[in-house]
Amino acid sequence: MSVLVTGASGLVGSHVVTALTARGEAVRALVLPASRDAVQRLGAEAVVGDVTDPAAWEAAARGVRAIVHAAAIVQRRASWERYVAVNVDGTRLAVAAARAAGARLIHISSVAVYGGSAAYPTTRERRDEDYPFQPIAETDFYARSKRLAESVVREAGMGREVEAVALRPTVIYGERDRMFTPRVIRAARLRILPRIGPGTNRLSVVYAGNVAAAVVAALDARAREGFRAYNVTGDGPPALTQQEFLGAFAAALGWRAWSFPIPARLAGVAMRLFTNRRLARAGVGFISGDNPYIDDRIYAELSWRPPTPAPEAIRRTVAWFLKDERPETWSRASSQRRAGRA
Repeated sequence: MSVLVTGASGLVGSHVVTALTARGEAVRALVLPASRDAVQRLGAEAVVGDVTDPAAWEAAARGVRAIVHAAAIVQRRASWERYVAVNVDGTRLAVAAARAAGARLIHISSVAVYGGSAAYPTTRERRDEDYPFQPIAETDFYARSKRLAESVVREAGMGREVEAVALRPTVIYGERDRMFTPRVIRAARLRILPRIGPGTNRLSVVYAGNVAAAVVAALDARAREGFRAYNVTGDGPPALTQQEFLGAFAAALGWRAWSFPIPARLAGVAMRLFTNRRLARAGVGFISGDNPYIDDRIYAELSWRPPTPAPEAIRRTVAWFLKDERPETWSRASSQRRAGRA
């Protein structure tokens, strides 16, 4: 029986397809027409359709043993209605499809569901899956929609409609990333890396291949009724600090980068030249803050171990961008996504 993957041409979904096909799984992908060739090259059977279309779900999910729902809209300039249609209503359809097929549902959520205006503290904290949800800014459409989507999955799981798992990654990087990774590479190419704060904090990032390994662990786990959420928030050791992470990107590019300190207030002013005050403050908090989200539960319950250490993950990521992407296209692709055109 097949595993259905949505968002299979995206960052997480493509790594999930690769991980599953590598071990001989039959993989089916629900994709838009423009992504058909890409997922077929990854080894998946492509079913053309939209995650907002019930008929597409019916065709794609027929006879599958599991559904990995990774499709989501992330660009900030999409309307709230669009976020709801794709992220929330699309997840309702994923639940319905899993229920009809008797399939396990693996939902790719996010630590964004925890909310809070100071998501990344400067001191060490340990936030597990029982950490209470905090308020989310009304303008943060992504976090709001991801929380609503996860609540749909939770309700279905707790109601014994489906067997459901939600995985909550931090910021994801890796091959085929179009958002975070290109920005890091552009910064590393400058060879002068700003250091916000002491630079000894652990960034809240995880490699897409390690998230895919968490999906595989969730698929292989012993069947259990109900709903369970798991943080997926770190790569294989060693854990890298802010400066080590950025420096590893520069090293993978073949350059030696120099670090210089920049006060958080000044960094916030600089970021506000390119975005609004709230996002600038969040960006500074992310770069200078420590990763508070722990993933002890998935280690203990699913025996997940991130197979790729951070240095190797960064080398793979940079090698893919240098081989398969032209640097001048990264900025354009990112701007198109923010405008909702890609």
